[in-house]
Amino acid sequence: MTERQQSDETNKPRPPAVPSPAAFAKKKPALPVVPAATSDFDAEAAHAFGSVSEDGHVSVKYQGETVPVGQYPDATNEEALDYFVRKFEDAHAQLVLLEQRVKAGAKTSDITKAVETLQSQLEQKNMVGDIADLESRLESLTQDAAKLAAEQKEQAAARVEQEKANREAIVAEAEQIADTDVKKIMWKQSTARMNELFDLWKASQKTGPRLGKAVEDALWKRFRAARTQYDKQRRAFFSQLDVERAEVKRVKEKLIAEAEAMSDSTDWGPTAAAYRNLMDRWKKAGRASRNLDDALWARFRAAQDKFFDARQAVNAEVEKELQANRDVKEALLERAQQLLPVQDLAATKKALGQIQDEWEEAGRVPRADLNRLESGLRKVENAVKAAEDEQWRRTDPEIEARANSALNQLRDSISELEKELADAQASGDAKKIAAAEEALEARQQWLATIEAATE
Repeated sequence: MTERQQSDETNKPRPPAVPSPAAFAKKKPALPVVPAATSDFDAEAAHAFGSVSEDGHVSVKYQGETVPVGQYPDATNEEALDYFVRKFEDAHAQLVLLEQRVKAGAKTSDITKAVETLQSQLEQKNMVGDIADLESRLESLTQDAAKLAAEQKEQAAARVEQEKANREAIVAEAEQIADTDVKKIMWKQSTARMNELFDLWKASQKTGPRLGKAVEDALWKRFRAARTQYDKQRRAFFSQLDVERAEVKRVKEKLIAEAEAMSDSTDWGPTAAAYRNLMDRWKKAGRASRNLDDALWARFRAAQDKFFDARQAVNAEVEKELQANRDVKEALLERAQQLLPVQDLAATKKALGQIQDEWEEAGRVPRADLNRLESGLRKVENAVKAAEDEQWRRTDPEIEARANSALNQLRDSISELEKELADAQASGDAKKIAAAEEALEARQQWLATIEAATE
């Protein structure tokens, strides 16, 4: 054995302990457990690189030389060779796994450690197979792993930059919310958003890449300052709001007391005006919290409703009375209109007087019917007055002559009005038609009355 072989034999790992020859005669030693063969491993090709000497020493072909591998005592040559081939298979399996991990883009820090371990195993040459091929593949793998490491480093840097941008966006939005005018801010939505931003910050810290202490501390300082500013403004706002709402409550309690004090009043007009004034003051008082304001309004509205419901009930009774009065005056007006044209002046005046007395006793009517009824009775009164005037004139010849002249003038006037009515009807002007018809009807009644009086 050469010095090199002696040195290699001394430095290489010793094989597992085996039984004594006496024990071996009873039972063959079990071979060490090594990984199962991979699908692409060629055990026969690996065996071709090994050889076993007569004394049981195993060697391997490596780069044109025969390199001693080791010895497996008390075993057949085939068993000894299988043992070291399976060690080669183990190294081959590790290499295949590393190649797969590099291809899948696994974490290169773990891959590097495994490569170093495998490199150390190959350097010991304590296996049988194409070690040079494994070394070549391992070298290629090392280069691929280096490229992958560079890519992962670049990607990690990009993730850090993206994470920094995400944190910057969280901080910027928090600062924007904190700087919003307290008179315009929507506290409920803004508070919810601030909480969401804080949750995003914590999630980013937990799952995102580290930014570096200086960068992360600077961003956190800004974020914390924005949250502190916002919380301070929110507390101040709601503290002031509580003061304002307390004052609103005090004012509205006073208005409720005034409303309740007037709720039994029957002085309808002035009290209704007073309630309108209370309503104006209520609107100017502002709002308390929603639930409180609703409760205050319910009390205020109840006091108003009590008064206005009572007034409405009274008005309903009054309206029924006015409608009954209207029905009476409708009948009286019909009786009065039947007095025309005047035949017997004295009897007509007596009948009209009776109607007028009953008219006054009938009382008020609804506002919508007042002008129509009064105008109708006034036409009858004017017609009777005209007949009375005409009778008085007949007692004086001079007056009679003037009456005849007036009669002629009245006939001329009627003729003119008939022309005006025709023109109005031709123009389609409803207002002019109504005016012309009313004027013509009045003069025709006067004419009929005068003519009857002169007969």
